[in-house]
Amino acid sequence: METTSNKNTATLTHLSTLTQYFIPFGNYIFPIIIWSIQREKSEYVNAQGKQTINFQLSLFVYTLILALIAIPLFCITVLRSMSFDTFIDGGDFMIRNLNLQHVSGMVTLLIMAVLVFVAMKVAEFFLIIYAAVKTSNGEDFKYPLTIPFIR
Repeated sequence: METTSNKNTATLTHLSTLTQYFIPFGNYIFPIIIWSIQREKSEYVNAQGKQTINFQLSLFVYTLILALIAIPLFCITVLRSMSFDTFIDGGDFMIRNLNLQHVSGMVTLLIMAVLVFVAMKVAEFFLIIYAAVKTSNGEDFKYPLTIPFIR
């Protein structure tokens, strides 16, 4: 049976990841601070802190993989469709004969990548809230598709 203090600390650890919407990298900084201070005091807080940090790191890896696939493919397609007949007119760089007829497939890929990213962020938000509710009740919560960086 977990104490109310431990449940509140674990809940705060999960909810602290929402600071990413106000403070850059807050979703990493605040859970790490809370977890590192409280991990020796409670095994429950230690386990939930690890889950929180591992989930945030996993989402970062998934986003990085998504960007590393989508952005180069899009850039290659756009560059392939350009004829490099360029000139500088009065200090402005201009491209003539830009052919966008082959870009539609890659634009579709880019839109799909953006939609997957948005779906991940929406799922992240609801999973954080769900985890906070579960931990406030003293239940263990494990995020889905989480890579165990910290064991």
